[in-house]
Amino acid sequence: MTTKLPSRPNLDRLRKQAKSLLAALAAGEDSAVQSFKEHLPAAKGLTTEGVRRAGFRLADAQSVVARTTGFAAWPHLARHVEQLRSLEGTWTFANLEVDGSPVPPTALGASRLLIDGDRFRTESPEAVYEGVFNINVEASPHHIDIEFVEGPEAGNSNHGIFTLEGDRLSICLDMHGKPRPTAFKTAPGSGHACEVLVRQSATRPEHVKGGDRTRQERPKPSTPPADPAAFAFTPSATLARLEGEWSAESITRDGQALPAFMLKTASRSAARNEVKIKVGGMTIIHALMRIDDAQSPAHVEYCNIGGPAKGTLQYGVMEWRGDVAWFCMASPGQPRPGVFKSVPGSGTTLSAWKKK
Repeated sequence: MTTKLPSRPNLDRLRKQAKSLLAALAAGEDSAVQSFKEHLPAAKGLTTEGVRRAGFRLADAQSVVARTTGFAAWPHLARHVEQLRSLEGTWTFANLEVDGSPVPPTALGASRLLIDGDRFRTESPEAVYEGVFNINVEASPHHIDIEFVEGPEAGNSNHGIFTLEGDRLSICLDMHGKPRPTAFKTAPGSGHACEVLVRQSATRPEHVKGGDRTRQERPKPSTPPADPAAFAFTPSATLARLEGEWSAESITRDGQALPAFMLKTASRSAARNEVKIKVGGMTIIHALMRIDDAQSPAHVEYCNIGGPAKGTLQYGVMEWRGDVAWFCMASPGQPRPGVFKSVPGSGTTLSAWKKK
């Protein structure tokens, strides 16, 4: 369903728009006459003077507004906007099933969905996703179409169905752009994901922009082969100092700081040259680490043996600031960063860790 509504549509503003349109028609404005002739069936075929003298009322102006924005009638537009606004707020994941396999509850605790109008932001340990969505409340079950604007899925779309019962939202999506699911279930190989969310707050969330369409998409990185045999443990003072359990002071990925509630769940553990980084109980990095202390700052290389980047190499730099270890790591296949900075579009992750 294609609509031409503004972001975060509001029924009061749309009602005012209809009143203004009717007032413009009464004043004889040509643009108002043309809107009625184009979008109101009762005005089609009338002359300009005929439209001005027809005595159209507010309900007719509302119908024009509805049809201009892609709806068959004002009640359809009203239901659409009311449903959008009823979805607003901050949601946490109560259940998630992908391709017939449930995701452990411990892996869901650090993720949340924020909705503002027709814009959304999903914050999860592995990444932040931003985009816009559209719904069709005339369909049963209701339809939802999601367009990812920023994050790992940027440029992709998902089609699905949803139901809203108070503060409980159920969504089932096809993750590969295929026809939408017809039921709230998944199966091995289906490409479907079903999630149940619980609203934590109905307050309009801040900083939900839906992404930036003007940002240039980075080229897909090549992924150099990772050979664990080349990362045999060689004792060093830096590796010894990095052993043990660490908590995160800050983590910024691609210019976006990890939210405080997720930062609290981040941990880093290292033994010899094997390192694991987790957020919300999910393994983000599991790698063999190699450090060249002869460089300034020290050069770091990860041979990813687990986690989302398994089988790839990552290059970075590190330095000590007092007792805090700072790392700046490039995405797999990207050149080693030259500075300790993570800006939007860079793909780098800047993190600071302090020993527990």
